[in-house]
Amino acid sequence: MADGSFMKHAAVGFRAHSGWTSLVAISLEEGSPLVLLRERPHLVKTFTYEFRQPYHTAAKRPPVEAHGFISRLRVEARGLSYRVVRSVQMNLQKRGYELKCCSLLLASGKPLPGLPKILASHALIHAADGELFREALLRASKRCGVELFTAKESELLARAVHDLHLQPNELRRRLTYLGHPLGSPWSQDEKFAALVAWLSLL
Repeated sequence: MADGSFMKHAAVGFRAHSGWTSLVAISLEEGSPLVLLRERPHLVKTFTYEFRQPYHTAAKRPPVEAHGFISRLRVEARGLSYRVVRSVQMNLQKRGYELKCCSLLLASGKPLPGLPKILASHALIHAADGELFREALLRASKRCGVELFTAKESELLARAVHDLHLQPNELRRRLTYLGHPLGSPWSQDEKFAALVAWLSLL
């Protein structure tokens, strides 16, 4: 394990979905991003629609059961998210990197109302499913003692163009090139996760 005083800084970016997240850890080498890790961990123990879409599932159950089901899935997601962040932290540490920041893409939505109102609206059900897993990752990052960096996904590219002083076409080219040594998957999920991590290290 590397001496802490000589460890390089790294950041991990997350683009969360229902029940899983894309994860890309990067460091900056002479100002350019270098991918250290690329994973797609599950944030539910049973990777089926029922558990990946907890609010959708709760909406089909009697109201008395809905709250308990959501609560159980939230606890499960928080536990698995902690394992994910801790695993990244330990993996990087062994390679001489300190996980300085966990970066997360946020939805653009407003704060969610109480459960009854959520379950009465299909749009809010969709929003709540995503929010449950994003909240679990944020909580896990804090629990691991890692700094947090967040950015709204709808504003990510414009923010990156501004902060990195790159033209949009050049930014897209560099994000694509970043994944070439890794091969598939290197979709928009990985590109956005890498980009939010990159911004957090500036």
